[in-house]
Amino acid sequence: MTLEFTNKQFRRLLDLVYIGNWILNSTRGDQRFADYDEVESLVFGKALVSGMPALAEVYEGEIVPSRAFAEGGIHEAIMEYENNVFFDILAEDLARRDMDDVPIDESNFAELTSRIDAYITEFEEHGTDNILVDTEGL
Repeated sequence: MTLEFTNKQFRRLLDLVYIGNWILNSTRGDQRFADYDEVESLVFGKALVSGMPALAEVYEGEIVPSRAFAEGGIHEAIMEYENNVFFDILAEDLARRDMDDVPIDESNFAELTSRIDAYITEFEEHGTDNILVDTEGL
């Protein structure tokens, strides 16, 4: 298979591959999906021979994203995504809890979305500052 990219497109592909592998493997410890690591290594290996050698390096015999790549701002994009997902999930979980975790159907979907929207507005304005957890008895 042959794909043709401009340098800019290839650089974006490196970002996409890194982010995808980070999402899949960063929390797996020793149970990583090796086939995704292999794809990442293959794609970053192309950076070494395509005029972007600063973006990849060899570590323990494997081609990996370089420290310069990993520290170059990609984690800010990942963190923004994680923050948004965190608040979205938390808002939905709290809204469902408030509704006693009843099954959602067309009769109560509007209520669910209204509650989610209210929580999202709260989180946008105050983050987690107003969240209280009762720790008595723990």
